[in-house]
Amino acid sequence: MGELDGHLDVGGCTLRFFDAGRGPTADAANEADAAGAAGAAGAAGAAGAAGTRAVVLLHGAGADHTMFEMQAAALGGAGLRVVLVDLRAHGLSRPSAIPLAPELLASDIERLIDHLELGEVSLVGHSLGGNLAQELVRRAPERYGSIAVLDATWNAGPLTVGERAALRLAEPMLQLIPSARLPKLMADASATSERARAALARTFGAMSKREFIDVWRATTEFVHPDASYRTPVPTLLVRGECDTTGNIARAMPAWAAADQLTEVVVPGAGHVVTLDAPGETADALVAFLR
Repeated sequence: MGELDGHLDVGGCTLRFFDAGRGPTADAANEADAAGAAGAAGAAGAAGAAGTRAVVLLHGAGADHTMFEMQAAALGGAGLRVVLVDLRAHGLSRPSAIPLAPELLASDIERLIDHLELGEVSLVGHSLGGNLAQELVRRAPERYGSIAVLDATWNAGPLTVGERAALRLAEPMLQLIPSARLPKLMADASATSERARAALARTFGAMSKREFIDVWRATTEFVHPDASYRTPVPTLLVRGECDTTGNIARAMPAWAAADQLTEVVVPGAGHVVTLDAPGETADALVAFLR
């Protein structure tokens, strides 16, 4: 896949994105050669026309938009307007001159949605992106038609004493890992297939250790237990059967039960289900969003 051709100044960062529904009347800030976003995103663009229902894909911590290649193509083929983005401090949206925080990440995506005039949007978020999707819906549920949360914890879900301790200890433990070893260790822990691990090692390796730890801290700050909160829009939950990240394997079934949601567990997949099981994940998203 080529470079993301859209760009939006969000303060301290230039957010890079690809809008499959943007036609020849795009504004000057987004004029670029669409051939630069070839491959899966290009296939999505052939089907996603301006005015159709839009879906914004939000990647995980340390990853970038390429983790959604097959899913973007499938959703575009199903007639959806697909928007891919590299979140602030990730991929082509690096560097960020402002420290990461949940509020900042959420406002970036809200500004992008407004900039593209997408109207009511569906969100697909993996890990950090899944936490971000939940936060966006909490802030303004009327703006979103549905969300699909992939391999992310339940922001509002209850935490055990052990889980609270694990959140506090995660950053100090990451600090102890040598910088040169961190990308491979994170990739190996995140995926079960060698192809997926290689792709993740590349994206993790593009970030410095300091950058990754800042991203990790922002991810944990999305978690705010609230026993009274219920998900206000149609929601699909997807996780890899072998995902052992954080409390996801416990929190997702609990969330599904509490809010009467559908949970799809993909056999053999790890934390990054879009890369370990791209076809199965695409099928689940198309069936939900179509």
